[in-house]
Amino acid sequence: MTGPTLSFRGSPILRRALVALDQGEPRMNLRRLGLDALHERLADRALDLDAVLRAVVDATREIVAADRATLYLVDQARQELVSRAAHLPEITEIRLQMGQGLAGWVAQTGQRVNLREGRRDPRHAPQFDARTGYSTRTLLAMPLRDAKGHTIGVLQVLNKQGGAFEESDEAILAELCVEIAELLGRSTLGPQLQSRNPRPLSFGLNRVIGDSTAMRLVTDRTLKAARSEATVLVRGESGSGKELVARAVHDNSTRSSGPFVVVDLAALPHALMESELFGHMRGAFTSADRDQTGRVEAATGGTLFLDEIGELPLPMQAKLLRLLQERSYVPVGASRPRTADVRFVTATHRDLEQMVAAGQFRQDLYYRVRVVEITLPPLRARGADDLDRLIDHLLDEAAARHRRGPIGISAMARSQLHAHRWPGNVRELQHTLESAVVLADGPLITAVHLPTPTGSPGEEAGPLRTLAEVEAAHIQRVLNATCGNQSEAARILGIGRNTLARKLRGEPG
Repeated sequence: MTGPTLSFRGSPILRRALVALDQGEPRMNLRRLGLDALHERLADRALDLDAVLRAVVDATREIVAADRATLYLVDQARQELVSRAAHLPEITEIRLQMGQGLAGWVAQTGQRVNLREGRRDPRHAPQFDARTGYSTRTLLAMPLRDAKGHTIGVLQVLNKQGGAFEESDEAILAELCVEIAELLGRSTLGPQLQSRNPRPLSFGLNRVIGDSTAMRLVTDRTLKAARSEATVLVRGESGSGKELVARAVHDNSTRSSGPFVVVDLAALPHALMESELFGHMRGAFTSADRDQTGRVEAATGGTLFLDEIGELPLPMQAKLLRLLQERSYVPVGASRPRTADVRFVTATHRDLEQMVAAGQFRQDLYYRVRVVEITLPPLRARGADDLDRLIDHLLDEAAARHRRGPIGISAMARSQLHAHRWPGNVRELQHTLESAVVLADGPLITAVHLPTPTGSPGEEAGPLRTLAEVEAAHIQRVLNATCGNQSEAARILGIGRNTLARKLRGEPG
């Protein structure tokens, strides 16, 4: 099976890179990520951002027949250019001050540069050639601009094969700059590249926000797990982002073009669990009037994510163990086993070790599901910088979702968020900020917009509500907005109809 791949939205420019890149090596390129519309879907994928940018740089070099290519991004907090993706075998990273070298000059002025062979330019920074032993003969560099026209990076190519960079190369690179800037804007790098961002650039996984030591370890382990077929167990408190990490394992794996099927075991009635997982044959039981495909078969070629594995009843644990061990299962009412071509990722907030000791969870299954273990830290343990990054990211998301313009947050409101312990973790923070965005009349969220223990906004906000209270209030607002239409409310909330019904009954999950 080949490695993960990228493709861009019908771009005639980027399509020209595909033939050159499709050589079958187990590396990321523009074709083998399996996304037909990366521009539209990048926001929904927890992709390795470095791999995305490397694919873009590889494509750029091939398209313009250059020897090397480099994508610099503007680190607004440090006012530097950083080479995040480049053909730099001698140097892992280049950092330039704004105005330093030709790339720095392009970033500072917003103008392009085409340095032809044999010409000297006082703006050129030769120290990097001296460090690497590389000789720059020709150079073409152009600015990347966001939707407001602000320079957010520089795309640079070196040493045109067979001569100098011509006007046709400038036209191609200009079009690429537009597409790459749009792609960056749809990723979680987009808000970081804005001039108001006070924090250094943080890379890692798209949609997985955080630069703390604990989150870097999560990212590192996630990418290592993604490169294998090993079964993964994601652990962490409720609301800490376990499904997002599970998606990241899938999105960065060789199965990324296949389905990602989620099964919330806590939401499945025990009597229906076997049929839901394995499917059933017509006549297997009274109401089985037709064959039914199970979730395992639906995940063929992709990843099956079993959320809340600790809720699996003992009889089903034995059947799941067989599935993991033998990669086979028997649909209800069938006589022959079927082969499962799936990768398994599981998650739990439960103490499985304690459950094993109490005889509630099979020890052999426990060892099968935790081949690779990824533990998400609670939000309260991730530090102030991660919390601030999440606040800014979730505010931008909520503002876009509710069709609001750019929205900020006052120092007092931010301080109040920092004072809270966040027992509901990132999910609680998300609900809190979405509520504040809905309630804010202007472009600034203040303490008055944050929820109080009684559910009424006010300056005397005091301690924030629990996750359950925030979630219940948010669900009720959405139901009111949909005139009680639970199907539409579930769609807006991004949860299943059954999950919504369970939450309305006050059941956990």
